[in-house]
Amino acid sequence: MLQNTAVISDTISFKSNLRDLSQLIKFRLTLMVVFSTGVGYLMATKNHFQFNTFLLLLLSGFLITGAANGINQIIEKDLDKLMTRTQNRPIAQGRLGLIHAIIIVSLMSFIGIYLLATFINPISAIIGGFSLLLYAFVYTPLKQKTSLSVWIGAVAGATPPLIGYAASSGHLDTIAWMLFAFQLVWQLPHFWALAWVLNDEYNKAGFFLMPTKEGRGKKSALVTFIASMFLFPLVFFSYYFGITTIFWTVMLFLLTLNFVYQAFKLFETCQLAQARKLMFGSFYYLPLFQLVLIISHLIYNN
Repeated sequence: MLQNTAVISDTISFKSNLRDLSQLIKFRLTLMVVFSTGVGYLMATKNHFQFNTFLLLLLSGFLITGAANGINQIIEKDLDKLMTRTQNRPIAQGRLGLIHAIIIVSLMSFIGIYLLATFINPISAIIGGFSLLLYAFVYTPLKQKTSLSVWIGAVAGATPPLIGYAASSGHLDTIAWMLFAFQLVWQLPHFWALAWVLNDEYNKAGFFLMPTKEGRGKKSALVTFIASMFLFPLVFFSYYFGITTIFWTVMLFLLTLNFVYQAFKLFETCQLAQARKLMFGSFYYLPLFQLVLIISHLIYNN
C-alpha cells in the first residue's frame, strides 16, 4: 500500500514538474515559432531535403526559443506576480527555483546554438544566438520603458524563417528576407491586438506595449490597421520574386484581406471584442499564410 502511494506521489510530482517546464518555455508558443523555422528551411530546399538536418534544426529552434521564453520569465519573475495571467508561472510561484531555471535555460541555449554551429552551419547559429539575445536581454527589459520594444520584439520574432533558410541554403537571399519581412510586419498587429486585450494586465506591470500613449483608442487602432496593410505589398512581392504563382498569390491576398479587414473593424469600433477577434485571427493567419507559401514552393519547384 505504501509502495503504491509512493508511486502515485512520484507520478504526480513528475507531471507537475513537466507542467512547470512547459510553462517556463511556453511550449505552445515555442512550437509555433519552430514551425516558422521549418517553413524557412522548406522554402530554401530544392530537391535536397535532408531529414536529419531538418530534425536537428527543429530541435535547435525549440531549445533556443524555449530558452528565450525562460529567460524572459526569470527577468520578469517579480512582475509576473502582479498580473493575473502570469502569476501562476512556476518561478513567480516559487515552484521552480531561480537557480534551477537559470541552469535549464543556460543548457538549452548552449545546446541549441551548439547544434546549429556544429551540425548545420555557422550563419544559422549566429542568427539564432542574435535572436535569443535580442528577445531576452533587449526586448524584455525595454517593455517597461518604451513602446518601441514591440518593434524590437518583432525583429527577434521574425528571425526563425531566416534561421531555417540559412540552415538549408547556407546563405540569405531575397526570398529569405521576404519571409523575414512578412513575419516582422505580421507581428505588429498581432502584438498590438494582444496588448489591447491585455492592456489592464500589462498596466499592472508597467509595460508600454500599445502603439500610442492613448492606449485603447482610435489612434492606436489606426496604427494597428495601417501596419496590417503593409502585408499587401509583401503578398504581391511574393509573386514578383517568383515565390508564388498567380493562383497562390490570390490565396495569400484573400487571407490577408480577411486579416486586414479585422484590423479595420478594430479601427472602426475600438471595441475589446474586436481586438480579441483580431488577436485570434492573427493566430491562424500566420500558419495558413506559411502553408500556402510551402505548397506553392513545392509545386513550383518540382
